[in-house]
Amino acid sequence: MKNARILYVEDDLTLSFVTRDNLERAGYTIDSCDDGITAYEKIANGKYDLYILDVMLPKIDGYTLARKIREKDEAVPILFLSAKSTPDDKIYGLQLGADDYITKPFSIEELILKIEIFLKRSSIDSSRMQKETVYNIGNFAFSHSGLKLTNGNESFSLTHREAELLAFLSIHQGSILKRDDILNKVWGNDHFFSSRSLDVFISRLRKLLKSDSTVKIENIHNIGYRLVVSRS
Repeated sequence: MKNARILYVEDDLTLSFVTRDNLERAGYTIDSCDDGITAYEKIANGKYDLYILDVMLPKIDGYTLARKIREKDEAVPILFLSAKSTPDDKIYGLQLGADDYITKPFSIEELILKIEIFLKRSSIDSSRMQKETVYNIGNFAFSHSGLKLTNGNESFSLTHREAELLAFLSIHQGSILKRDDILNKVWGNDHFFSSRSLDVFISRLRKLLKSDSTVKIENIHNIGYRLVVSRS
């Protein structure tokens, strides 16, 4: 998806210049800034196809910016580029709704590949909006494309990753799904921090589904998970 408009927020001016130059050479339109307040204003007033955020920024950090983006748009891709490289940092970034967390130093080739993957996925998701897919999970109605989980008067907004995970579980309702299969389908890899992140997302989905006692996401020891709906 060339000519995509990307907001790139990085306070290291040398790195920002080099990265922006390479991304523009690859055909993207880059709007860049080097502090959180300027980025916050651009997010509030502009529309972008993808966001690239550093975590440690002056004035407002990247995590706060990600929350702001998700308040405005639950589906637009967000990539973190950060020197904060612990598994907990990565998992926290993904919990906020980011699509990937790339640690510095990174290769431009890897970044461009990630951008293409998530722009393509975003384009596919946009086309899905024209073909609404709704899954019935006990008393819940789950709109995959609309990123909504509804039970009577209760309605929950899901992140893109939560919706992809719940859709995969719903499609295979009643079947045991191996961890590696879930990770490769939803995360695109089976890395260690992705595996830890899976457990966090499963916990969050369980909390959303707890109002219907017939719905369970079972942990199958040393294998994976299974979504089951018991019948009365």
